[in-house]
Amino acid sequence: MRFDIMTLFPELVNNVLSESIIGRARQAGIIEINAHNIRDYSKDKHRRVDDTPYGGGMGMLMAAPPVYDCYCDIPKCESCRTVYMSPKGKPLTQKKVKELSGYDQIVILCGHYEGVDQRVLDLIIDEEISIGDYVLTGGEIPACIVVDAVSRLKEGVLSDSECFENESLSEGMLEYPQYTRPYEFMGEKVPMVLLGGNHKEIDKWRFKKALEMTKKQRPDLL
Repeated sequence: MRFDIMTLFPELVNNVLSESIIGRARQAGIIEINAHNIRDYSKDKHRRVDDTPYGGGMGMLMAAPPVYDCYCDIPKCESCRTVYMSPKGKPLTQKKVKELSGYDQIVILCGHYEGVDQRVLDLIIDEEISIGDYVLTGGEIPACIVVDAVSRLKEGVLSDSECFENESLSEGMLEYPQYTRPYEFMGEKVPMVLLGGNHKEIDKWRFKKALEMTKKQRPDLL
């Protein structure tokens, strides 16, 4: 799968996505991640990509031409989705992540300043996605989150499909509590049902605990 990220800070994107599981998947060629510097497409001698908004207002706005030229320079495959990371977008959910994993290529635009000229968004963007009801300084971290979440659903990125099939939100509930050695820690012992080897009973216990945790912490999911 291929990801193309249009950004003003390609080093930030590459640094984050070159570590741990995603970094190893890149090295193995399972996923391809390209960070494209929008400044490289500026016609301004100072490589400016922003200007004051028409109608007045605080801050600067990313101009349409360099964003559009950057987008046009990216090779596209037939199964491609272009996303703009924006607090105005629909919330990123595990369902959306799974949907995005069905594409062969995802192009992501990272905004900055007060946003991006609406005209280029109308031209190139298929959908806007938000990672939460708050505002960040730029779209790079949200873009990295999308790449991380989608990549781990691709075959070969994780060691086994169970790594993502039986975890929080994949089944519409939070994940059950988990334990490892030592058996006793600060007076608290591992639940006996997990020690008996009866997988049917373990599955029942895990479902019950997942339901309890979801009701307590995220009742909106039920």
